[in-house]
This record gives sequence, structure tokens and C-alpha cells, in this order.
Amino acid sequence: MITIGHDDNLLSVAVFGEFTLADYKEFEDEVNYKIKFEGKVDVLFDFREMMGFTLDVAWEEVKFAREHAHDFGRVAVLTSDQWLTWSAWISQLFVDARIMVFEQEAEARQWLQADEDAGVAQ
Repeated sequence: MITIGHDDNLLSVAVFGEFTLADYKEFEDEVNYKIKFEGKVDVLFDFREMMGFTLDVAWEEVKFAREHAHDFGRVAVLTSDQWLTWSAWISQLFVDARIMVFEQEAEARQWLQADEDAGVAQ
């Protein structure tokens, strides 16, 4: 199951249980809408309650990332799972977004809201 919240150009996406292709398609629709009307999108992915994902989600993510390589600004990933952390770093090969992994939501939101010129600590 997926929930998606909106705050200006930020999409907050939380996944609970298994991340399915239908969930991912819902995410894609939201991103495409935001890109069309607002330009680059920042995303907060909360995978702390995700139990797993289907293989078709992994493939769809690769395709979608390649199609939208220049459409994301910052992507914050909330997880303590080592595999998801590695996956986030690998994703940087396909998109020119800044991607960071966090364990605490407050830190992730602070990084997403930080001014580009302020020299964000990583």
C-alpha cells in the first residue's frame, strides 16, 4: 500500500507492506502531473514500513528513472535497510537528482527544505 502527500513541489511517499506495480504506477502518475505543471519534483520516500517489493516494481523503477533523469531535484529516502540504502546510491547513476538516505524523518525534511546556496551538510 502506498500513500502520497503533497506540499508545494514535494511529494511525500510512504510504503506499507509490499510495494506493488499498482502502487508504483500511482506514484508515476503523481510525478508526471507535478512535472507537467510545476517542473522538477522533490521526493521523500518513506520505506521504513515496507516489507518488500515485486520484481516488476524494480524494473519499472529503472525504466521510469531513465525516462525522467532530469525531472527530480532532491530525493530523500527514509530507511534503515542496507539493501535499500545501496539501491538509492545506485539510482544516482540513472538520474541527476541529489539523493540522500536518512533514518530520521526530521533530518530528511530539513535537508529537503534547505536552501541550495546554504551549503547543506551531508
